[in-house]
Amino acid sequence: MPEKQVTVAVPTFAADTKLADCIRSLWQQTRRDFDVVIIDNSGKRLARETVALAHWGSPSDCPGLHVIENTYNRGFGAAVNQAYRSSQSPFLATLNDDAVADPHWIEEMLAVMESRPDVGMCASQVRLAGRDALDSAGMLICADGSSKQRGHLVSPSVYFRSEETLLPSGSAAVYRRAVLDEIGGFDENFFLYCEDTDLGLRARWAGWKCWYAPQAVAHHHYSHTAGRATPLKAYYVERNRLFLLVKNFPFWNLVLAPPVSIARYGWHALLLARGRGAAAKFREDGNSGLRMIVMVIRAHWSLLRNWTRLWRQRRAIARTARITPAGFAALLRKHSISPREVAEL
Repeated sequence: MPEKQVTVAVPTFAADTKLADCIRSLWQQTRRDFDVVIIDNSGKRLARETVALAHWGSPSDCPGLHVIENTYNRGFGAAVNQAYRSSQSPFLATLNDDAVADPHWIEEMLAVMESRPDVGMCASQVRLAGRDALDSAGMLICADGSSKQRGHLVSPSVYFRSEETLLPSGSAAVYRRAVLDEIGGFDENFFLYCEDTDLGLRARWAGWKCWYAPQAVAHHHYSHTAGRATPLKAYYVERNRLFLLVKNFPFWNLVLAPPVSIARYGWHALLLARGRGAAAKFREDGNSGLRMIVMVIRAHWSLLRNWTRLWRQRRAIARTARITPAGFAALLRKHSISPREVAEL
């Protein structure tokens, strides 16, 4: 058997038929030097049942397939960290349980990583399942810390060029183990959403690059687990935006973030009145504007309660940084998205 070059971490909560499709797509990869770790966050051993129903037998009947069973939902980042700690592979891939990878997915990303030692992260071309449109071609960042998928809803043909991008979407990505060893893996306090952005920004502070591999294609059922625009998603997206902002943004970018947030809230309100954008989706799903305001207030209260820990993390990042604050600010500008665009998506 070849040495395992990649461990593919697949966190799951629903562990339904989409997980079965996800795992089947991995068994069809052109490269075989990888193993798969399913991290079952259901607390009900659902992943084992899915494996059995997919006619693989038990996980022990499938060499290279491992299942970690948690008694409760530990969140995405903690689940991936479990797979990372249980493996020795030089690369760690993350794949959402509702994503299906094309056969060359691992091969194309490793081709990038193995040829460019300065690249610590690789972003896939993530397409929306069943549509001729992108979910992401890497990630963009707003001046208030909001992160959004680069190329979301655009034709895949627009993003055909292999090029540097800010950081990958954790829905389908590869990370160099050396990066995770250096910066400490995913921040488990994020629980859900934005943990990939936080990890990517910390890797950038450490001097690592991210490359976009357009031939590494995965098809993603967007927001399958937490829903399209639920209060749960609204809370964690807003709270974790604040967390990563305090941890990662240079001082002057941090100072300028509040007015940008106000501008984004204004765009949300305007677009809501027009029946467009993220706020309109939130209302269409049966939620009121007042409930959204409550989620925002809760997120800021959580920021205050976690301020000391976040500031300690900020100082630790600064002590080990390999680029200057000015250089990091330039990266943020190069890969930026406007408050209006954030509100529209």
